[in-house]
Amino acid sequence: MKRNEYYLCIFNSMTSALISYLRLFRSVTDAEGATIASYFEPKYFKEGDFLFEGHKACNEMFFVNSGVLRIVAVNDKGIELTHYFYKESQFCTILPSFIDGSSVEAGIRAACDAEVLAITRNRVLQLYAELPYMKEVIDEINRQRLLEKVYMRNRYIGEDAETQYKLFVMQQPDIALRVPLKDIASFLGITPQSLSRIRRNMR
Repeated sequence: MKRNEYYLCIFNSMTSALISYLRLFRSVTDAEGATIASYFEPKYFKEGDFLFEGHKACNEMFFVNSGVLRIVAVNDKGIELTHYFYKESQFCTILPSFIDGSSVEAGIRAACDAEVLAITRNRVLQLYAELPYMKEVIDEINRQRLLEKVYMRNRYIGEDAETQYKLFVMQQPDIALRVPLKDIASFLGITPQSLSRIRRNMR
């Protein structure tokens, strides 16, 4: 298979996953699916790469085809914290910044090697103009994701570090197996050393 044919095959596989996901929310014809796919660009990132470095407007939204992404920010002590993880068949962006173009400090990094479909804010607006129902679909997806994030974070309130880690493994076992220990620790707000000790005590 020639190189261009290979990449076209990969792109078609990625967009097929995107369209299948969107069809969970509404009917999408093959012609509409081809139109939607044409607005996205495939991108590939290694573990630790920034998809968006922060300190400016987040101008892209990513659909995760494979891998795990994380929303990150640096606290006043210079420590990078993980606010949330995104995995396959999820859209990831810094939503308020993506919507209104405002500058934001948070960034997006690959927690492991990742393949994504990217779409810029301008391309999203063009897509909405061509297929108006897509705005309702994307808004509903983002609303559900926000509710999931709030629910998940509320589960951790008042729990000790060991219980929080157990909850994390129960809620996101596939992510727990794929991302570095330091990223899980930063999500839970504890040191990697403390998390290593918790894991040893659980064996």
